[in-house]
Amino acid sequence: MNATIIGLAVGLVLGLVAAFGGFLAFIIVALFGAAGFLVGRFLDGQLDLSRLSGVAQDGGPR
Repeated sequence: MNATIIGLAVGLVLGLVAAFGGFLAFIIVALFGAAGFLVGRFLDGQLDLSRLSGVAQDGGPR
């Protein structure tokens, strides 16, 4: 599945939530979607969080 199809699916889901669930439901779904995206990128190895942890590459503190 390419990024265009995934983006289309996410857009459709968010549109349905906004239409039937209201603005608060839309915001909640968007936040959970963003969190899921970040977790997926991290698990795929495409997101480096080492700079946020304060631990250098050699394992010692900065």
